[in-house]
Amino acid sequence: MRLSVPLVAALALIAVPAAAQSVDQRLDALDARITRLEDMNAIERLQKTYGYFVDEGQWTRLSELFADDATLEIGGKGLFLGKARVLEYMQTAFGAEGAKDNVLAQHMQFQPVPDISPDGKTAWVRSRAFVMSNAGWGLPLYENEYRKGDDGIWRISRLSGPFTMYTNWDGWGKNALNNTWPDKFDPPPDLPPTTVYLTYPAYYIIPFHYPNPVTGHAFVPDTGQVGAYHRPPGTAEQEQSLKVGRLADGTQPIAEPPKD
Repeated sequence: MRLSVPLVAALALIAVPAAAQSVDQRLDALDARITRLEDMNAIERLQKTYGYFVDEGQWTRLSELFADDATLEIGGKGLFLGKARVLEYMQTAFGAEGAKDNVLAQHMQFQPVPDISPDGKTAWVRSRAFVMSNAGWGLPLYENEYRKGDDGIWRISRLSGPFTMYTNWDGWGKNALNNTWPDKFDPPPDLPPTTVYLTYPAYYIIPFHYPNPVTGHAFVPDTGQVGAYHRPPGTAEQEQSLKVGRLADGTQPIAEPPKD
């Protein structure tokens, strides 16, 4: 991935003592830092907005947060391709628009780790969620990707939420469900799950989009890419299906925070 010229210049200035920089150079470096921080705030706000729309069953508004060619994969259900399919999934799987009597659906999000690509056009957030609903409790862990449009607005380009744990109201200590039921409910996905995994008491390590912030080394667990039921193994269609919605693995360049 190539760095944008303004960002390259700004990052180069970080290594130059402030006293040796001209006023214009210092202003350019400050502008790059402000833009990066504003972008990080924007993607965090975007992801949190998604959670609040889930709470109130605002499916149309939720779908508008996605890019036209976005992918969505929640749990082990499989991949849904495009904004229209995101809306169909929400309306079919979770009912009509709007909050409903006697329906609990709280989608709380924590521990966001945002990052922006060096060219400022792509972003990632890793975060946890705690879901309380009529069906039970769940712990998804998001590794999402975002894209900045030509209009300067960030949108979700890939939402990936594998579950760590899912259980009914008796609790995970008694009734943790160790699979993610890809075919439990409608609508059917466009592609099968990118990875077949088990939830608690098993544990699936979702790949990190970022490297170790101290060593710079990427931690790349075995993702076990599957999708074996889309087309026969070895076919071109099967190989292509494995590339859709694939998680970042921490080896792509991530812009470092500016340092004084």
